Amino acid sequence: MIGSVDCEYIIYDAGSLKEKRAVLQRIMTRAKQKYNISISEIGFQDTWQRTKIGIVAITSSKMATERELNNVLKFIDSFPEIERTQSVFEWF
Repeated sequence: MIGSVDCEYIIYDAGSLKEKRAVLQRIMTRAKQKYNISISEIGFQDTWQRTKIGIVAITSSKMATERELNNVLKFIDSFPEIERTQSVFEWF
């Protein structure tokens, strides 16, 4: 089962694109290392304090995929410098 989630985030402390990308790079690298996922910035690349991240996981069942994606979201939400505003799940 393939599951994806598109999430919009606000990065409050980013004063430039360079600061935003540093925060995102650190969070996305750690998420890739900890979970079996693909993750990328898919929107708002030229906006300082806003971003859209796409996360994809593939497992043998919908329940396992959903668990993996929810664990990744909890992990990202644990970072104090970023706040999730919207999430959209899709299943293939």
